[in-house]
Order: sequence, then C-alpha cells, then structure tokens
Amino acid sequence: QGEESPSHLQDDDLAYVLDLGLIRIEAGQAAIANPIYREIIPRELTYGTQHMLHQPTEWYVASDGRLDMEKLLTAFQEFFREHSEHWVERFDYKEAGPQLLFQAFLQRIVNSGGRIEREYGLGRKRTDLLVIRHFARSVQKIVIELKILRKSLEKTITDGINQTFEYMDRCGTDEGHLVIFDRTEGKPWEEKIFSRTEFRGSRTIRIWGM
Repeated sequence: QGEESPSHLQDDDLAYVLDLGLIRIEAGQAAIANPIYREIIPRELTYGTQHMLHQPTEWYVASDGRLDMEKLLTAFQEFFREHSEHWVERFDYKEAGPQLLFQAFLQRIVNSGGRIEREYGLGRKRTDLLVIRHFARSVQKIVIELKILRKSLEKTITDGINQTFEYMDRCGTDEGHLVIFDRTEGKPWEEKIFSRTEFRGSRTIRIWGM
C-alpha cells in the first residue's frame, strides 16, 4: 500500500519475512528484496483471481498490435464498479484489494505478449507499474500509477500527476495513466467514476477515478 505505519504489523512477522529474504532493510526502511520478488509477490497474491477473470487479451489489442489502454481502463472501471465489493473481499489483504485486483486484471491481459515491472516504496503511498509490450518490431511502454484517495481529490491528483510524470520521464515513455481508488463509504459511484486528461510539457496523462 505504500503506507509508513501499517496498523497490524507484528515484530515476529517482520522478522519472519526478513529471515526468508523476501524483504530487506534499506536506510532503516523495509523494501522488497529484489526485482524478482517484486514480480513474484503480487503474482502469488493475485494468482487465483487472475485465472478467474474472463478477459481475453484480444479484446484490448488494436489493429497495429498495441494495447488499447483507453479501452482496457474503461473496461476495468466498469468491472470495478460492478464487482469490486465481491472481489476485494476475496483477498487476505483487503486494504490493498483494489491495487491487487487491478494487477490481476492487467496481468491476465498482458500475459500473452508482454510483461509488467513493478515498483513499491514505503511511504510513497502509491504503486508504480510499467507495462512493456513488443509488437511489430516496436516496443510499447505504458506507465500506470495506482493511488488510494486519502483526503483531497485534487491534491491526490496533483501529487499523482507529478509522480506519474516523473516515472514516465525515467522510463522514457509518453504513455501514462493515473488510477485513483476512492474507498469512501457511502459515496455514490457517480462521484467516484471519472476520467480526464492532464498535460505535463509534451506528455499526456490520463486520470481514472474508481
């Protein structure tokens, strides 16, 4: 989740995953030990969900072989609105359920012709995803930033745009998406679901509310 102070973290649990080598301590902070585990851990957490989703890759591939992320994220918005309460409850880590559900949905589609690189950081309050897909002798790189709405929507968007732009710049891509999950109880879906476009220099960032 990127939180600095998980409320239920036990010392024995921390020591256990340290001893297993799943995480390490960097500059006094916990981090996933290496890029392999950054891939394996979310796959393990979402494995069953991924294979229960009926989302054929061909639905979201354009005629030139590129992933149509507008179509994919629009479909996930609809799926999340209709099914999130049921699916999020299936995860052992319900606080991270929206991010895990999205990663399962995305992995299901990307599996046949690409890969996802993931970055997590304690205290950053976000998950960075980079989708890499090879097609027609070209490479498509898509940055997707996942955030949970905590307080102000506009501040979350402003921070998220800056973070997404920074990651896009580092990855050398012009295709970026910011996905914001609103877990506010009692708030109608009509207020949670939205999409809009923002610009940073020459780069376009698409924002998706869920």
